[in-house]
This record gives sequence, structure tokens and C-alpha cells, in this order.
Amino acid sequence: MNFYLETMRLGLWNLRLHLLRSTLTSLGIILGVAAVILMVSIGEGNKQAALRDIRELGANNIIVRSQKPPESTSFGSQRRSFLVKYGIVDDDLNRIKTFIPEAQQIIPLKTVGSEVSYGPKRIMSQTFGTLPELGELLNLEVESGGRYLSSEDQELRRPVAVIGHRVAEQFFRLENPIGKEMRIDRNVFTIVGVLNPVGLSGGAGGALVGRDLNLDVHIPLATAEMVFGDIVVRRVSGSFSGQEIRFSEIYVMVESSEDVIATSQRIQKIMDVGHADRGDIELIVPWELLENVKRTTFAMNLLLTSIAAISLLVGGIGIMNIMLASVIERTREIGIRRALGATRKHIIAQFLVETGALSAVGGVLGIILGVSLSIAVARVLPWLLQQPAIKNLIETEIAFETQITPWSIVVSFLVASMTGLIFGIYPAIVASKQDPIVALRHE
Repeated sequence: MNFYLETMRLGLWNLRLHLLRSTLTSLGIILGVAAVILMVSIGEGNKQAALRDIRELGANNIIVRSQKPPESTSFGSQRRSFLVKYGIVDDDLNRIKTFIPEAQQIIPLKTVGSEVSYGPKRIMSQTFGTLPELGELLNLEVESGGRYLSSEDQELRRPVAVIGHRVAEQFFRLENPIGKEMRIDRNVFTIVGVLNPVGLSGGAGGALVGRDLNLDVHIPLATAEMVFGDIVVRRVSGSFSGQEIRFSEIYVMVESSEDVIATSQRIQKIMDVGHADRGDIELIVPWELLENVKRTTFAMNLLLTSIAAISLLVGGIGIMNIMLASVIERTREIGIRRALGATRKHIIAQFLVETGALSAVGGVLGIILGVSLSIAVARVLPWLLQQPAIKNLIETEIAFETQITPWSIVVSFLVASMTGLIFGIYPAIVASKQDPIVALRHE
């Protein structure tokens, strides 16, 4: 025990004598460990953000969506008036209800209106007629003081609306929107609730739904059918385009995520009955995307970690280079120790202690640096991207998160320590093979 303690004391003392050289030698390890932790935290943070967005759509949900068929957009470059009829119809909804009896919820959404306005302020409409059960199915939360659609709103065909968070920000910055009247096209609706922010405006979830859900407006389905009918008209520079769509989306909720894939395949067959050759129906399965995101982010994390690990390799080579130079520099010291009875094992142990200490201390400093950078990046980067000089140059609507994982800290430290020891073995063996007589004569 005394031998090992004395060896450690000598090794650490020698590193302290050459503090600047020791610091520069361990710099590769420090940066390598910090890079691994930072890369993994960025990859894991983005992964969790994407998974959270997808889960907000409901991992047990299947979305049947109407989409404009390709041939309906091929009208040449000349502007003209036209009406396109496509998408989900009542027969499709009835078939799903009949042949998917195990579904816990089947909720249709209907796109209505071309414009939403309050006073002089106007935005393009993202208004949907739907059922009150949609709030529970999508876990929609309403801000304090308001409410979501109710069964009475549906039965009595009330002209009420629940607006998204960004709609409230644009129309009602300095006033409470509850009870205020807004217009959808020329029809007046009373606002009864404001949705809490939904994290789907960007990232995987936003790409999945194809819109910012914070700009949605929800009204009772019965009111939408009575007031707007099935035709949605978009006016542009004197011309108009019309779309006749019965339902824009249907949400189907199953009991277990294990049944999602099988149920989605059955729904696809049901929808193929009337739409196989038209290409106007799309099936979105959040659970399937969830699994794809997990696989993709795992591969990305592996790639980022491998790239960052190159720094550890460079750091190990640096340690070996410095230790080889140290062997030449300390040849006389090695000769004296061998002459006084030190064995090859003692010399190897001394050099391994030094390389091990370099890599271990570098690993600890790398962990501190990596964790600090991960926290700083998550907090500073969003602020930095909002600065006017940067905001004018690049697209800044980015969701950026980091998440520090314990396994990345443990693995990077162990790899750093092992790198130092592995790359220190060769210099230690070279030192131990020094002939005592030749070493004593070395100047």
C-alpha cells in the first residue's frame, strides 16, 4: 500500500512541477469530454422536444386528413375561378364508425372560413368546427377564466369560439378576450376561451400537422355546418378558389398504443374504398412517427458522439507525445531510481499514475465545461437569435433545447480515463526498458 501511495505522490508532484505543460497536455481530453457531453445534450434535448410535440397529438391517435389531390392544382398559370371537391365525406366517417367499433373516440374536424378578424386586425382563417370531446382527446388546456366548447354549444348551435394563444396575442394584447366578439368571414362569434400555448408551432409535431396550432380557432361542428356549409372560398387579387370539403380531418383514438398500427392499416383499407385512385386522403400516425424519431435521434446521437470522441483520440495522442518527451527528459532520473532498486514495474506504475492523473483531471474539468456549455447554450442561444442583427440575417423561429444525460457524463469520463491510460502504456514501457548504466550517463 505504501508503494502505491508513494508512487501516486511522486507522479502528482512531477505533474505539479510542470503545471503549464500538464494543463496543455490534458486540454485535448478536456475539450473531448466537453464536446461529447454538449453534443449528446443537444441531440437528446431536440429528441425530447420532438417526442413531446408528437405526444401532444396523442400517441394513441390516428389522424385521417383530407388533402388536395395533385391533379386539382394543375390549371395552368392563368388565374381563374374554380371549385374543387375532395376529401372525407359522411360515408367515410360512417364506415369508420361501423368497422372500427373498438375506437374510443371518433371526432371529425371541419375547415371553415377564409378570414378571422377583430376590428381592423385580420388573419387568414384556421377555423375548425369540431366536437367538445376534441379538447379531452388532444389534452387541450384553456387559460383561466375561459372554457372549451360544451355539449350545449353543439346542441344549440351557439356562435361561440375558442381561440389559440397566438390569435389572442395578435388581437387582444391589452385586453381580456373572454366575452369579446370576433368575426369569421362576416359571421360574429363570441369568444369563450383561449387555449394555453401548444408546443407544436415548430419541430416534428408542427411538421406533422402542417400548421401552427396556436393559430387555430375552434367552433361547434353543428354551428360550422349551419353557418358555413361545405364550401371554403379563398379570394386572391380579384379571383377566387373554392374547395368543397365535408370534413378536413378525423381523429380516431384507440385504447392502447399497441393497437395503433393494426387499426391504422384497417382504416387505410376502409378509406381506399372510395379514395384509392384519387389521392385525396392522408393517414397520419403519431405513434409511428414517434418510433421513427427515436430511431433517427439514436443514430444522430451516435454520430455526434463519434465525431466528438475524435477529440478524445487527439487528446490521447497528445498525452502519449508529451510522455514520450518526458521519458527522454527524465532519463537520468529513471537511471537513479533503477540503480536504487526500482524495478520495471515501479517505473511503469509511476508513468501510468501521471497519465492517469492527467486524463482523470482532464475528464473532471471536461465534465464541468460540458455541463456549463449545455446550460449556457440552452439559455443564451434563443436570446442571441432574437437580436435584431441576427434576426434579420437568418430564420430564428427555432425550437432549441438541451438535456444533460447522466450516461454521457459517466461514459465520457470513463473513456477519457481509459484513453489516458492506454496512450500512457507505451511511454511507460519505453521508460521501464531504460538500461540503468546508460541512463545514469545520460546528460
